[in-house]
Amino acid sequence: MAEIRINKIRPQDGYQMMALSSPADIVIGGGAAGVGKTFTLLLEPLRHKDVKGFGAVIFRRTTPQIRSEGGLWDASKKLYSYVFDARSKESSYEWHFGDRSKLKFSHLEYEKNIYDWQGSEIPMIGFDELTHFSKKMFFYMLSRNRSTCGVIPYVRATCNPDPDSWVYELISWWIDPNTGLPIPERKGIVRYFVRDGESYIWGDTKDEVIEKARYYLEPMVESSKGLATYDNFIKSITFIGGSIYDNVELLSINPEYLGNLASLSEEEKARLLLGSWKPIISDNDVYDYYAFRDIFSNSFVSRGERRIVVDVAGEGNDKLAAGFFEGHRLEDIEIYDKTTGKDVIDLLLRFKVKHKVRNSNILYDADGVGFFIGGEKNGFIQGSIPFHNGGKAIDTGDNRTFANLKTQCYIYSGERAARGESYISEHVANKMYDEKNTIRQQFMLERKAIKKQTKKDEEATRLIPKDEMKQKYLNGESPNLLDMYMMNEWFELNNSLIKKPSTYKEDE
Repeated sequence: MAEIRINKIRPQDGYQMMALSSPADIVIGGGAAGVGKTFTLLLEPLRHKDVKGFGAVIFRRTTPQIRSEGGLWDASKKLYSYVFDARSKESSYEWHFGDRSKLKFSHLEYEKNIYDWQGSEIPMIGFDELTHFSKKMFFYMLSRNRSTCGVIPYVRATCNPDPDSWVYELISWWIDPNTGLPIPERKGIVRYFVRDGESYIWGDTKDEVIEKARYYLEPMVESSKGLATYDNFIKSITFIGGSIYDNVELLSINPEYLGNLASLSEEEKARLLLGSWKPIISDNDVYDYYAFRDIFSNSFVSRGERRIVVDVAGEGNDKLAAGFFEGHRLEDIEIYDKTTGKDVIDLLLRFKVKHKVRNSNILYDADGVGFFIGGEKNGFIQGSIPFHNGGKAIDTGDNRTFANLKTQCYIYSGERAARGESYISEHVANKMYDEKNTIRQQFMLERKAIKKQTKKDEEATRLIPKDEMKQKYLNGESPNLLDMYMMNEWFELNNSLIKKPSTYKEDE
């Protein structure tokens, strides 16, 4: 008789076992890369696969992230191929376990996609890379986290450290504010909270939260007429950090991965190898870290003149970034990969009509491939304004000297942010920049690359070279968003010079 080989699927000791053993309603697994977060997330729904009517949905921000090489779908095929009675349905990214239960992978690319789930009942919700989702997405989907199959509804999420995300605020009790590292003694400790608007009311026990939040909970409990208790409104949550050294299986198969992490920049190594949530701040930063982070919540900034600023994609990984501003409020944005000249013109024409921006309030980067866009007489968008990065700085009477116009605009933009006079709307911030980052995340990533060179008092202020920005801080990419964003300062520097060209008539 042939020997029957049994493949055992089990978590490894350390992070994986702790995350799968937690009784909390919400478990957020974060920390370093390579700890097996995705494997743990995929293993989680298998505990209920034989429960009739059980369903789970695991979200990534975009569908390509589900389908990417080695991503969720590929990982699920490796794991679930060992599960008896598991059938995949690739057209809808689903796994069915007999006729009893199912798991679906889905996306929430846009905020409006949350409403696709109105009326849904999802006993288990998973978020892979939670920092890619907005706070609104997360808490709205909690309202879909309900069950009639007998499984108490719960949420599991994974993430890499991102000190600029809303997730950090949620898990900050578990993180050492000085080192940015998870506090070992608090790893896996369950806490309780209720959310009142944008505020969290925390406690070490449910009773503590009830006492603190009675003013908020009592009207809802009374309105339920005995159907709900105070306990029903309280959520339990924990954060569990992990280390690549917990993942013995990975290191035994691919120890070179550890070397890959060790070769990252200091900030990326701190995040992905050490699991640090602390930002790295330099005195030479043009944009103060904390002031720049506030840009995404400075909704009080007054609206101003309507403008469009465009930085056209150059070579390599550069992207076209076109922003619609109302004064110093960035209210809309378009991001494109490689584009033809016709694509650029068509985009700008649509964008200006959508936002009712006159040609003379369109500013474009004229140093590279965008030179053809405008000018008063010969351009495709007559009267639009060319921006020359290497051009002479504008005399503002403040007795400072700048190496060029680009440096001047960056310095003025950084100072405006420090004064709290800039705003990037939630609509813009939550859009995807690429398959990895939201616009907000990309802005925060680029911020660290914009630095001043150390200089003597009499020398002109200069930025570090573009190649240094790209290679040292941005993995070879240009700061496409901030190159567009800083150009908006040109309008203030030239406020007295801007005149509507008389050589053409704009389309109404």
